[in-house]
Amino acid sequence: MRPTGWENVEQIGRTMLVVAAALTAPVAHGKVPAMAIPPSVDPPAGLRKLLDTPIRDPSICRGPRGWFYLTGTSEPFWGYNNEAGIRLWKSKDLVKWEPMGTVWRYGASPWHAKYIEAKKPLWAPEVHYLKGTFWLTYSMPGWDDTARTSGCGLLRSTTGKPEGPYEDVQPSERLGDEIDASLFQDDDGAVYFLWHSGKIARMKPDMSGLAEPYRWLRTTVTDPDPAHHSKLCEGIFGKGSFDHVGYEGMFLVKARGLYHLCCSDQFEGRYSCAVATSKSIYGPYGARYEAIPHGGHNALFRDARGKWWSTYFGPPWYERAAILPVTFGRGGRLRPAEGSPER
Repeated sequence: MRPTGWENVEQIGRTMLVVAAALTAPVAHGKVPAMAIPPSVDPPAGLRKLLDTPIRDPSICRGPRGWFYLTGTSEPFWGYNNEAGIRLWKSKDLVKWEPMGTVWRYGASPWHAKYIEAKKPLWAPEVHYLKGTFWLTYSMPGWDDTARTSGCGLLRSTTGKPEGPYEDVQPSERLGDEIDASLFQDDDGAVYFLWHSGKIARMKPDMSGLAEPYRWLRTTVTDPDPAHHSKLCEGIFGKGSFDHVGYEGMFLVKARGLYHLCCSDQFEGRYSCAVATSKSIYGPYGARYEAIPHGGHNALFRDARGKWWSTYFGPPWYERAAILPVTFGRGGRLRPAEGSPER
């Protein structure tokens, strides 16, 4: 839930100079205002726009009876957007989408109080269906405009229905200490809470909290090219640290016997999905690669036929929910499906 487009200088909790716009603007922690997309960017083959409603960080899951559900960050993206809160849409065919309206707003849990007072936005909700019910992840940037007070949490539908009502599984305190939360269920049924730039912890069997301290997943092969990193990376990982998959938007899937750790980073100005793989959930993870150019902060899901898709909100439909067919091709590498046949 950060920039798409050209990025020059970012100052967390201060200001950012956007060269493309030639202006300086105040920003919240780690956030950059929307920027222009170069008109020469061609859409990837097979890309399909889903909605005209402005949305960032779209998330889709497949639920019971063949329904798909979609959510994402609502406008105003960098302002107080809690009136919209978490909204859902549903579809049977991934083409026609029916609005379900707002299903949750933050504020009821004790740990939300300072975020409400500071009028912080709600960012990057994800929708998941597992253990017979629906789950929503959510996050807010720091109430004091620093990373240290950012937080994320997890909601459970008490009825098993996508419209809820939802309850916070840990209302007393944040579940994760940064933004961009996600869920992953492994083959053995264990569920993991993920967030930010590679943080992960197994959840308790009843999903009431974390069962262990979190681990911060890193790569065993560095990518020292500064053109492949956001300016935010230094502040998150330390100066000269290049052993990360990305700086936000963590998502995890398992395919072809491998764990595919997705995060977002800047590659020569493209806000892209980077991926690293491992045979074990906790690693070691190998060298990362740019899997989906302009496809940062995405979520992966499968349709009824088992076909893989990635959500997308990059060019040419900036900040509009879209989906892209993807495949795990030679060597298990994630790529857009067109021009990258499975083998």
